[in-house]
Amino acid sequence: MKAKADMNCVGKTFCAFVLLTVAVAMVPMDNINMSKIAGSSFNLICDNISRADLVVVTWKIRPRTGNHCTLAYRTDRNKTDRTNCSERMDWKSSPETDSALWIQQVTLMDEGCYICEMATSGGNLHRTYTLTVLVAPVVTLTCDSNGTAVCKAAAGKPAAQISWDPNGDSRTELKNHTDGTVTVLSIYRPRETSITCLVSHPAWHTSQSKECASENHGNMFLQYFAISAGLLGILFILALLFLYKLHCGRVCYKSKIPETAPPRNVQDSNEQQELEPYASYVQKENVIYSTAYEVTVSEDLPPGLQSAT
Repeated sequence: MKAKADMNCVGKTFCAFVLLTVAVAMVPMDNINMSKIAGSSFNLICDNISRADLVVVTWKIRPRTGNHCTLAYRTDRNKTDRTNCSERMDWKSSPETDSALWIQQVTLMDEGCYICEMATSGGNLHRTYTLTVLVAPVVTLTCDSNGTAVCKAAAGKPAAQISWDPNGDSRTELKNHTDGTVTVLSIYRPRETSITCLVSHPAWHTSQSKECASENHGNMFLQYFAISAGLLGILFILALLFLYKLHCGRVCYKSKIPETAPPRNVQDSNEQQELEPYASYVQKENVIYSTAYEVTVSEDLPPGLQSAT
């Protein structure tokens, strides 16, 4: 009896194994790895199944961090179900016509597995997407007066690749952040000529570059700038002087007093008054002198001529 029971147990185990193998063989397993850039929108296709054969379609979203999400639709009841899914995740159009999943403005929190399960009249279908989100870094380049250049690719996922042209002595530092992004620093020295920082990342189609000019170029620029500023300053001062003189000339011309006859000097008037009596006296003396002269002349003339006089 014991041997017969053991044989029955072995037979049941064998049958279960065969059935499990057949069931697994009937369910196709598609595992697809995909990468999307943060902020982009896209859709995930479950399968092109005739809507007449479809019974139930379910999206199971399993992010690496956060709550799981489920979207389901049952055709016989025309009923949808939504559990813990954000507004950025929904059916592409409507589950009655399209079973694709639409994701808007993907973020790092959306990384994980997206599983589509379809039950049809002919069997079950299963497809899995493994989503990786790419974050483009922010590139900056600083050049100091000591001849050191620092190229920084901040908060990128995965870490950016930095190189220099021309190639030289450089040192690279990495800083990992809690959200999975990485900041890369590349320090280049010494910097004797113009150099270029080249940054490549999977989120870009082409590499980004930033140039750091040599110190000689910088000094020449400063010299030209200083000379130009000096000339402009001189021209500005000359213009101010010209405008000042022009304005002052106009004011002086307007305020000039018209020419008039000079005022009579009081002292000259007084002197003239003092001299008038003397002038009268001189005239009187001259009269006397003339009379005396006439008498003298008369006396000296002969008698015949005196009467004529």
